[in-house]
Amino acid sequence: MYSPSEILAISIENGQKKIEKTWIAKWILGFIGGAMISLGYLAYIRVSASIPADLASVQALVGASVFPIGLIVILLAGGELITGNMMAVSTAWMAKKVSFKELLLNWLTITLANLLGAFFVAYAFGHVLGLTHSGVYLDQVLSLAEHKVNVSWEQAVISGIGCNWFVGLALWLCYGAKDAAGKILGIWFPVMIFVAIGFQHSVANAFVIPAAIFEGSLSWGEFFRNFLLVYVGNILGGGVFVSGFYYLSYKGH
Repeated sequence: MYSPSEILAISIENGQKKIEKTWIAKWILGFIGGAMISLGYLAYIRVSASIPADLASVQALVGASVFPIGLIVILLAGGELITGNMMAVSTAWMAKKVSFKELLLNWLTITLANLLGAFFVAYAFGHVLGLTHSGVYLDQVLSLAEHKVNVSWEQAVISGIGCNWFVGLALWLCYGAKDAAGKILGIWFPVMIFVAIGFQHSVANAFVIPAAIFEGSLSWGEFFRNFLLVYVGNILGGGVFVSGFYYLSYKGH
């Protein structure tokens, strides 16, 4: 395991590399990132939906245990996820390795590509293939989506902070591990915790809320309100609570 100051240097380097990727690579890897997070969420729904409601804690734990596969694939096989970039690119910006304009353009590109990937999984696998179209799976999707859009704006933002604090820590631990097993464990547990708690992830929400919309529930207005509020929270969680805190703590060491 690398030391915290070494992990900071790796985070800065990785943030800079994210900016330097070609335009087509950003779009392809961003699509993959959105799709993989969505497939992790789809796995959550498929394994937890049949567990009785009176075993809610077991349901949450079982679902949370499979959700991290999405981020594991992104970080080990290749992919770009905006919540990860909120941490890594922010660190590079704080170190003055990238400009604020480059940061914003990267975030915009990866966000749009992530949305395409998430919408694709929600429509193609959820609706057309029918994996979230009926029965307990549809009930689970509607319950999850309705809960997310019905929270207050303060709750959405704060939930987004909690989520990306853990996702940012997952990246931090992944960057700090020296082998694949260490990276997988470093990703798995922080992501599992944020999912089990119920914190909101903007890209994951871009799967489950549209999945409900494609089945005739909720509206696109409700989705975009939720997405923007959670997105702001995700920026704060990754860019301040991880990048900012660790940069201030370990820069120059």
